Amino acid sequence: MDYSRYEFIKVDKDGKVAILTLNRPEALNAISPQLHTELEDIFADVARDDDINAVVLTGAGRAFCAGGDVKGMDSRQFNDPIKSRVPLSYAKRLIHNMLEVEQPIIAAVNGHAIGLGATLALFCDVIIASEQAKIGDTHVKVGLVAGDGGAIIWPLLCGLAKAKEFLMTGDLLTASEAERIGLVNHVVPPDEVMPKAVGIAQRLASGPGKAIRWTKLACNKRLRDEVNLVLDASLAAETITMLTEDHKEAARAFTEKREPEFKGY
Repeated sequence: MDYSRYEFIKVDKDGKVAILTLNRPEALNAISPQLHTELEDIFADVARDDDINAVVLTGAGRAFCAGGDVKGMDSRQFNDPIKSRVPLSYAKRLIHNMLEVEQPIIAAVNGHAIGLGATLALFCDVIIASEQAKIGDTHVKVGLVAGDGGAIIWPLLCGLAKAKEFLMTGDLLTASEAERIGLVNHVVPPDEVMPKAVGIAQRLASGPGKAIRWTKLACNKRLRDEVNLVLDASLAAETITMLTEDHKEAARAFTEKREPEFKGY
């Protein structure tokens, strides 16, 4: 499989392990439209790659992924989200393609994982987080519904009551708190994140492949059901909030480096 066409995702192979690195460090690996497209495609490519038995997903620089590109939101202003390249089919494709990867995916959360960045990490099969990382879904802080996966994965991992609290407030959790409530598997010092993640990936890559893949498949049946139940509605709700004045104000405030003044509409 040729991965040379990817501009914002660095692909390295270590034996049967593929290491996928989100590579926009200057923007804290925020997800631009171009990176979003590459994420949709990379999971489809990895799923077809017979030379890969396990995957590590991480970020370049000091962040795992800062989520959506808020500066880009301000420049687009989403005057017509139906015609813009925003959630709906594209966001749905990303989640579905990620779930189609039979190989186990290990998240190496080297730094903050925010918004869609948190969703990417939490949809992985095993999550290793730096003790300095923070995790949170901050959609509401920019006037949006947590529609691109957060409303699905958070309740499954930490329970409905805590999920609603964190999704409605947009508060960030420390890695240790995320581990305590079941969002992540392991919290380690920063310099141990990649060795820990790669070690688990190598162990799985050299194990009984069919048994491991089909165990993942069996466990993910519940996750697939939740995706089918929630994703269309949550993405539609997120798209509608892109038309609100609160979202436009949040995007402007971010660009102008000030606190937003929400009006509730």
